[in-house]
Amino acid sequence: MTSPRFVICLLTAAFALGTTLQGQTSSPNPTITNEFVTQAFGSNCVLVGMPALEGDFNDDGVQDIVIPARCTSPMMDEGENQYKVVDPYDAFFGFGNPKLTTQFASTDLEHRGYSLLIIHGAGPQAWRSPNPAAKFMIVNTPFKQIYVKRLKLRRKLHTAIFMDETGESGMASVIFWDGRKYRYQPMGSNME
Repeated sequence: MTSPRFVICLLTAAFALGTTLQGQTSSPNPTITNEFVTQAFGSNCVLVGMPALEGDFNDDGVQDIVIPARCTSPMMDEGENQYKVVDPYDAFFGFGNPKLTTQFASTDLEHRGYSLLIIHGAGPQAWRSPNPAAKFMIVNTPFKQIYVKRLKLRRKLHTAIFMDETGESGMASVIFWDGRKYRYQPMGSNME
């Protein structure tokens, strides 16, 4: 026979465990609209139908977000919307000046103008803050799908953006924050 104290202790423990587990449920992917993208990066950017992904890309302990979008004129709204246009893909191959590389024509018509819009979060609102820590538009990245995973660099783990690249080669690559800027690194074939 169970004593009433034991039953009360058991119910209290179950209630405490339930509230703890309820606070730890993972949030779904953030819902991003074209209005949000237009407000943050200007009218030349629209969503491409891929989900936006969260992660702490600059390792400051605050959530950031990466939004796949199609941007027609990346340099046009840079000053007005306070973001920085960067081209780590072409910089890896020796020439990463986005003022010039955004003028190059892409041979892949389906993915022409694809960009990664990154917002570094600030404060308790993270990337939703009206004054984020920084905003970046990464141009000329040939991606068809992106993932957020951990990358080990020099014995330290970083949250990075992994990509399946367009084209017949089936290459996989990664873009990561090195502490000062975003860098591109090819990872080889994805074995498909």
